[in-house]
Amino acid sequence: MSIQIYNTLTRRKEEFTPLEPGKVKMYVCGPTVYNYIHIGNARPVIVFDTVRRYLKFRGYDVQYVSNFTDVDDKIIKAANELKEDVNTLTERFIEAYFEDVTALGCGKADIHPRVTENMDIIIEFIQKLIDKGYAYESGGDVYYRTRRFEGYGKLSHQSIDELQVGARIEVGEKKEDHLDFVLWKAAKEGEVKWDSPWGAGRPGWHIECSAMARKYLGDTIDIHAGGQDLAFPHHENEIAQSESLTGKTFANYWMHNGYINIDNEKMSKSLGNFILVHDIIKNIDPQVLRFFMLSVHYRHPINYSKELVENTEKGLERLKTSYQNLKYRKETSANLGDYDEKWLSIIDNLHQEFVREMDDDFNTANGISVLFELSKQANYYLLEKSSSIAVLDAFMNKFEELFSVLGLTLEENELLDEDIEHLIQERINARKNRDFALADEIRDRLKEQNIILEDTPQGTRWKRG
Repeated sequence: MSIQIYNTLTRRKEEFTPLEPGKVKMYVCGPTVYNYIHIGNARPVIVFDTVRRYLKFRGYDVQYVSNFTDVDDKIIKAANELKEDVNTLTERFIEAYFEDVTALGCGKADIHPRVTENMDIIIEFIQKLIDKGYAYESGGDVYYRTRRFEGYGKLSHQSIDELQVGARIEVGEKKEDHLDFVLWKAAKEGEVKWDSPWGAGRPGWHIECSAMARKYLGDTIDIHAGGQDLAFPHHENEIAQSESLTGKTFANYWMHNGYINIDNEKMSKSLGNFILVHDIIKNIDPQVLRFFMLSVHYRHPINYSKELVENTEKGLERLKTSYQNLKYRKETSANLGDYDEKWLSIIDNLHQEFVREMDDDFNTANGISVLFELSKQANYYLLEKSSSIAVLDAFMNKFEELFSVLGLTLEENELLDEDIEHLIQERINARKNRDFALADEIRDRLKEQNIILEDTPQGTRWKRG
């Protein structure tokens, strides 16, 4: 079996063949750090963290790079409004970014390059484009000659005459052509700046990723990824810059995740539906948010609503309950039966099905469906009068393995204190004695302490409400 990736560049699924056997060079565009990330920012972080996890699961050595844009117009504006320097602002929100994405189960990239720490290679990159005739200086700014690059528009599948200037591309009288985009901006009074051959200033948005991807991963990389909104103009411009400089393919596979809507409307500050991860994870388990994001194929749009998230939470809880019931049976059963090849075969078949689904362009939605089938089969097995340690372990290990691939955890509840343990045992005794009034009273008292009881065939279990 081989992994198939939908390549935005070709608009079709292609067999994944990395440049170097067994190794993957992957670059994911990171955030501009002037505020907390919103759930739209969180989706690519979760999606491509999962892609990395799956590639490693399939045996690849993944070199994963994701940048921080730590100087641009929005950052300067925010710093001025808050009356703090740019470095203080960006350092604070980089730290906040790591807190949020760690809560979402996302690991750090192998390298998180920052624009301000790579100014020398960015300036060198721009100068080489000028030397080759792809860029020009005008009034302290430097622009890229878009029409000079014959392949411009190949990622967004538009002809150059159809293209419109996108976000963050300024149109001004200094340009030779309205489609030319800025590589270097002359500094305005009071702005943070760096010296360059064209005067004091700072880089444009697009050049930074081209320069840093080349520095850390080389002239050609395997996978370049980001949100759908980055395909044009950002990634289109990266291709033009990089390929005109090196004469080589910049990235072999381009991956883009779909948009997020809020209650079937586009997320925006003006509509008042702009949701920050920093705020939402105070009320929603971050693991539930991750599970929700993975419940839809990454290329499809996803609609966020309270009802959908609540349903997702129930689904995740069902999977965790199956795992806990397996664990409970293993720890408490006095009737452990013989080894059963049939059940091990069922588990192995489900493993192969999970791999097939994930090999098909990282289809986490179908991968999660396999997890629910695993849960269903585990529940069937637990109905049997006797259990095999080998089968119980096989079910539990498969839950743990596949949850890990998706960046999900099967954490156990915290231990109850002695008083609550005593109340639970007292309720169990009351039920045995058919004193249901006392059992209900104890249940209500525990509920007041945010402890929810579940009476299962394997015994009474609890969870926090």
